[in-house]
Amino acid sequence: MLKQNTLKGSFSLYGKGLHTGLDLTITFNPAPENHGYKIQRIDLPDMPKIDAIAENVVDTQRGTVLATGDVRCSTVEHAMAALYALGVDNVLIQVNGPEFPILDGSSATYVKEIQRVGLKEQNAIKDFYVITHKMEFRDEKTNACITLLPDEQFSITCMISFNGKILSSQFATLDNMEDFADEIASARTFVFVREIEPLLMAGLIKGGNLDNAIVIYETQTTQENLDKLCELTNAEKHDANELGYIQHKPLVWENEPARHKLLDIIGDMALIGRPIKGRIIATRPGHTINNKFARMMRKEIRKHDVQAPTYNPDREPVMDNNRIRELLPHRYPMQLVDKVISIGSNSIVAVKNVTGNEEFFQGHFPNEPVMPGVLQIEAMAQTGGLLVLNTLEEPERWSTYFLRIDNVKFRQKVVPGDTLIFKVEMITPIRHGISSMKGYAFVGENCVTEATFTAQMIKNR
Repeated sequence: MLKQNTLKGSFSLYGKGLHTGLDLTITFNPAPENHGYKIQRIDLPDMPKIDAIAENVVDTQRGTVLATGDVRCSTVEHAMAALYALGVDNVLIQVNGPEFPILDGSSATYVKEIQRVGLKEQNAIKDFYVITHKMEFRDEKTNACITLLPDEQFSITCMISFNGKILSSQFATLDNMEDFADEIASARTFVFVREIEPLLMAGLIKGGNLDNAIVIYETQTTQENLDKLCELTNAEKHDANELGYIQHKPLVWENEPARHKLLDIIGDMALIGRPIKGRIIATRPGHTINNKFARMMRKEIRKHDVQAPTYNPDREPVMDNNRIRELLPHRYPMQLVDKVISIGSNSIVAVKNVTGNEEFFQGHFPNEPVMPGVLQIEAMAQTGGLLVLNTLEEPERWSTYFLRIDNVKFRQKVVPGDTLIFKVEMITPIRHGISSMKGYAFVGENCVTEATFTAQMIKNR
């Protein structure tokens, strides 16, 4: 089980805001478990905080803007991409203005500093949301589409398309987040010359220059108009007859724009609030559809707040029935765990195949067989017992007994033919032979039963 991470220490960066042109300082600080990403405006009274989640996005025109009430912060996507891709789960970001500094227009500086201070592993489990079926979101107006498919890890393919001679169609792929620092982080934001004047007239990109953006000149204009734009942006004069890329630093990759769009997707997906195991295929993405998709994902996650573990019956179990009988004293008809498919230091996943031959179905109920809820809790407790007893040298000399059962919920009937998947996690470390656990039972993707229970380990006489 992977654990959550925070930063080992704090670091600060300095630069201008892309849209405001303000001199900004941003500081990244370690944060406790399950804190997530929070942004704190230290320039405002009471230093309010904004949760960096998809529902708090209020604008996506030229970047991702987060807000809580009147408190706003924009251009957050490059930092969010770096944090997410490098596995940082919990961080408090303090900034002294209404946006993050643009730096060089990429995630490279953020990545460099995160790597310099390093990560600190925390005790809480990294709570992945595993994609089990195809999900898709389309924008019919722009023909943009984001598709999410099952995969062993988080990966992205991004395809962009523009009606231009210089930049038309490109794609970029990132199969492993470990390659983000080398393959994606340095990809800079880009803008078309035709967009610059309207942005300036709207009071935006006051901090934009050829050091923090790739400028694409593909629709020829008059020398006079181009000279005027160069003066407004403090750029060197450029021959109006020469179409192409305008920047101080040459392209890092031929498909740098597509790689930057991929970077933006990661930054916007970071606002889902949980790491994802799945593959994104994005066609003509942008911050607007990215955010709509992230919001859809958060709704989907809330429907399955506790996600069923992945079960592949073809894989060898971690514990088979023989090993379970070595650890548990239970025998027919009270041995209610068939195999264990996953076990860690604080959690375990086990399987019970419910058949029509179960003894309890003779009386519960003959004409409508339903597995008694109390036996589901018993099976859950046996699963927890296996987690604990597996750590002992002589497990056969110990037994576990209920001390209390709390917060029991039965959500769905369990009937013959169902396969019950039990997931049990320790809530507190074992002290004086007593352990508290939280257990869930699933049939398919549906949670059918849950309970919190406390048990005591007692040495047999």
